[in-house]
Amino acid sequence: MRPTWDIFCSVVDNYGDIGVTWRLARQLVAEHGLAVRLWVDDLSAFAWLCPQADVAALRQHQQGVEVCWWGDDWQAVDTADVVIEAFACELPASYIAAMARRAQKPLWLNLEYLSAEEWVEGCHGLPSLQSNGLSKFFFFPGFTAGSGGLLRERDLLEQRRAFQADSGAREVFLRSIGVTPLPGARLISLFAYENAALASWLDVLAADIQANQLLVPEGRILQDLQTWLGCSALRAGDMQQRGQLHIQVLPFIQQDQYDRLLWSCDFNAVRGEDSFVRAQWAGRPLLWHIYQQADDIHLEKLDAFLAHYKAGLSADGQRALVELWHAWNTGQSVKESWSQLLQRWPEQQEHAEQWGLQRASQADLAEALVKFYLNWL
Repeated sequence: MRPTWDIFCSVVDNYGDIGVTWRLARQLVAEHGLAVRLWVDDLSAFAWLCPQADVAALRQHQQGVEVCWWGDDWQAVDTADVVIEAFACELPASYIAAMARRAQKPLWLNLEYLSAEEWVEGCHGLPSLQSNGLSKFFFFPGFTAGSGGLLRERDLLEQRRAFQADSGAREVFLRSIGVTPLPGARLISLFAYENAALASWLDVLAADIQANQLLVPEGRILQDLQTWLGCSALRAGDMQQRGQLHIQVLPFIQQDQYDRLLWSCDFNAVRGEDSFVRAQWAGRPLLWHIYQQADDIHLEKLDAFLAHYKAGLSADGQRALVELWHAWNTGQSVKESWSQLLQRWPEQQEHAEQWGLQRASQADLAEALVKFYLNWL
């Protein structure tokens, strides 16, 4: 019999947690032939990513994955051979007890948040002995060979390169989501948390000598966008223009469509973890809005990533990149750093492509998880 896998996801950040676990579950089924149950405590959030999902169903099959409602009233089920608690969510106590009773204990993995910090490699794969005799292993996604890698489907980069080489495919896709590309415009996607720096970026885009077409999927940044525009209740399909800046609000789209949106754009502003990783696979210059944490711990994580990502850029290219990311993540004006980045644009484009290719030379997260299980047996 093929091994069974359970992935538990407690939705905290609307789409980030479920976005990662849904991609992982699908890949484990499609590429590794595994039987996967995805336990989700917020099916309404899942339905944003998978519109055909039934938000009232206790169990349903979507794209080969058994998606199960994880409610407060937990009902006993057979435990899986591999159990993943995503992002330190707490498994049901009765499920853990059932794991401990098994003659052949399951592999218990704590899938951690993505980080580029140096200590990650030292902690990746380490066990933690539990009081009931089980061991829980820490599994860290990451950007280096000593980590668990990044989510990347087997043929993702080949699909992306073929798409970007076909201008017709790009236009067909954009029109399918209601976007008419403006000739000669710089195409930008924006998916971010609330951000005080947004107004300064919109100001400089509107005053540019080149047209800028900004595509904004529905999300938390819309309130700041409304304030800058001086309008209310922006909705999917709305379009606004200020100077050289053309703004269009997009509906929340499925993950495969979002990938193609990133591939279509010249520059991508992204947030959190899932969209951040997918923007790197797009091979385009990007701007990351990291999730804010107490005592500015998130800025240490930001700098840890930048230390890796900026390597290979010229001194001016590094300076422009770092200053832009810092301003964006501290709510400061990005006017000067954005202008500096544009002056190094060809270099930033080439660097983004090479970064993705280098990361793709490492094992992807799903493959690394499967190998870890096989080595553990």
